[in-house]
Amino acid sequence: LSDRFFPFEAIQTDAVLSLDEDTSLSTSEVDFAFLVWRSFPERIVGFPTQSHFWDPEQGRWGYTSKWTNELSIVLTAAAFYHRYYHNLFTEYLPTGLRELVDGLAACEDILMNVLVAAVTKLPPIKVTQRKQHKEGAAQQAECRDGAAGTPLPGQQSPSAPHSAPAKLKGTAGSRRFSQRQDCLNQLADWFGYMPLLSSQLRLDPVLFKDQVSVLRKKYPSLEKP
Repeated sequence: LSDRFFPFEAIQTDAVLSLDEDTSLSTSEVDFAFLVWRSFPERIVGFPTQSHFWDPEQGRWGYTSKWTNELSIVLTAAAFYHRYYHNLFTEYLPTGLRELVDGLAACEDILMNVLVAAVTKLPPIKVTQRKQHKEGAAQQAECRDGAAGTPLPGQQSPSAPHSAPAKLKGTAGSRRFSQRQDCLNQLADWFGYMPLLSSQLRLDPVLFKDQVSVLRKKYPSLEKP
């Protein structure tokens, strides 16, 4: 999995658009995200997001994919970032960290976010997306079933390893959630602190969803369901 971020010589552009094989984006989405990235080339700019939080009851870090006002991780399933981070990922990070990624499924995007946050001391940036990302929708379903998400008042924190309901235990979704949570905590142990930073920023095109003529808008298709 860590080979995804190898500095291949074929990559000649500064911008890298990272996509999963099942990611579907419109040309308007890609164009606007690239426009934003050109203004913030040191950050990860993308679409599906997650956020981390400290669980005082369990004494460990947890994460949630619920749609809230905060984010700290942009999934590399659909994101722009600078190719320089491929060099840092391959040449700067200890071998043990890359071995950790290769041993845990769905961990490489968390490590890349942690790396960028550790270097820049800045959070990633979310941009407008026309459709809810497939992975995000699946994780939202997990949240509704109790596998992840920020706890409501009076409820147990979702970051606890035993917080997933019985019907999800042993399923692929539950295992994936557990691996991502373990990854987050192991990375914090490796770095000695939690590099991820939270943000409430989402960038939309000018006049996005404003009640004006579509002829004045550069990306009117982003407002379509």
